[in-house]
Amino acid sequence: MSDLIEQFGGCHCGQVRYSVQTPEQIEVVDCNCSICTKKGIIHFIVPNSKFKLLQGKEKITTYTFNTHVAQHYFCSVCGICTHYIPRSNPDGVDVNIRTLDNFDLSKYTVKPFDGQNWESGASELAHLSK
Repeated sequence: MSDLIEQFGGCHCGQVRYSVQTPEQIEVVDCNCSICTKKGIIHFIVPNSKFKLLQGKEKITTYTFNTHVAQHYFCSVCGICTHYIPRSNPDGVDVNIRTLDNFDLSKYTVKPFDGQNWESGASELAHLSK
């Protein structure tokens, strides 16, 4: 990732805040699996080094299911999922771009991902935290 910009985001109530370094033009992933669909997550996966939790660590609750590899973090006050550790990239952070300040979906290239058939498509995501 060259020519990075710092973007800020957080949960609805403001208890959880983060920063993430991204290129100006980014491609995001819209997954149709059961949890992403219900949460409305649109994904942008970055290396751990490009994400910083600024406040609210004590307000974060973790949810896991199935293999328990993915760690879904959400605010215990307002319930918003700002980020999580994805099963496809456990060495990275998956930012829910809907939680970025001044979010505007038209700024992003959205790539659909068939998460309903996760096992057969997960390799498409494996490079994203590199």
